[in-house]
This record gives sequence, C-alpha cells and structure tokens, in this order.
Amino acid sequence: MKITVINGTEKHGVTYRLKEIFLDELRDQAEITEFYLPKDCPNFCVGCTTCFLKDEHMCKDAEYIQKIEKALLEADLLILTSPAYVFHATGAMKAMLDHFGYRWIPHRPAKEMFGKRAMIITQCLGAGGKSSAKDIKDSLSWWGISNIRVCSFKLMSDIQWNKIAEKKKRKMTDKLVKTAGKIKRMDFTRPARTKLITKCKFYAVRMMQTGLGKDDPEYTDFKYWKSNGWIDKARPWK
Repeated sequence: MKITVINGTEKHGVTYRLKEIFLDELRDQAEITEFYLPKDCPNFCVGCTTCFLKDEHMCKDAEYIQKIEKALLEADLLILTSPAYVFHATGAMKAMLDHFGYRWIPHRPAKEMFGKRAMIITQCLGAGGKSSAKDIKDSLSWWGISNIRVCSFKLMSDIQWNKIAEKKKRKMTDKLVKTAGKIKRMDFTRPARTKLITKCKFYAVRMMQTGLGKDDPEYTDFKYWKSNGWIDKARPWK
C-alpha cells in the first residue's frame, strides 16, 4: 500500500501526534510519503488561471505542485491533516488546495482520483474541527474521490499533548486505531466505489463540456475531456 500524507502544518503538536498514532498502525504494510506545509508548498495561488487556460506545468509553483500531485496520483490512500484555525483548515492547507483547482471535476480531473480512498484528521479545542475537515473534503470530493473518512476531535482541555488527560488520549487513540484497522482490511487492489453524487457531478459537467466544445473545440478543458473519451462512452471509474 502506498500512502501520501499532506500535513497542514509543520508544527509537531496534537494533530501531528494523532496522525502518527494512525500511521503507526499501517507502517508495517505501507510505503509512506509525507509533505509538510507550508515548507513543501510555500507560495499562494495568485489566481493567474494559467493552469486552467493553458497548462498546469506552466504554473509559477509547478516545481512544488507537480511533486505533490505525482505522490497523490501514485498513492492508494491519501491522508490530509489540519488543526482548526479560526474554524477552518490552516492557511497553508488552503493555499495548497487552491493550486489544484484545475483538477476539479468541472476542469481536468485525474481519472486516478475516482478510485482512491482518503482520510482527513482534524482537531480543535472546542469547535471548528468539522468545518476544517469540510474545507479539505470539498476539494477531495470535487477531485472525484468518493471514499473519504473523517476523524475529527474536540480536545476540550488543552492544546498541548502532554497536558491532555490520559483518558482523553486513550479515547482519541482508540478511534484512530479502530479506523486504521478498517483500512488495513480493505482490498487496495480494487478501486473504491464511485458514489452516485460524484457521478451526477461528472454527468452535469459532461453536458457543460460538450456545449463548450461546440463553441470552441480548442478549449483546454474540452480537449482534455475529449482525449479521455469522457465526451463519448468512457468513464473515469470502473
């Protein structure tokens, strides 16, 4: 199994500890590649639309983005983590996800994403964990991923790991170990099932791309859909 991890912060705090607990259950059967933000994606997307209108390899940050994308496409399991910062994922995580706007279903989704599995880990002091997870889940689902698990924790005590009550630590650990156990039992030789909502998004965009292609056959996104056979009978899922 290949796992790619995107850490929403470089800080080795509670989120890092939770992620390590989860990974420890999978290390014996996994090849793990990790990225830490913002170090591995230090720049903001500036909305130049080069990736949409021309080519993603022409992005000013392509040296970072293409390395991350390669790892995402090659992985069987994606893990994205983030503490809650003012009810949302970290700015570094948002900045990284913004760079992948061209991979959303309305543009040029990677067919590999439709069969992938993903895991999101977030934590907060009292509130904001679920909304932080949603920030990440929105992008994953629009990349075409249907199988997305979320482990979101409320600390309700302290934001320093060594000050959290042992009972609370055990409760969080038990949930992560149980979730990891479910993942270990999955057959990663078979792609995850693509859910109906994802297929509906695909077919709605297919109609849009067909219309855009009639107006401009050289439109970048239409040419991509056409080359994949999606305007015809081919589909990105199995």
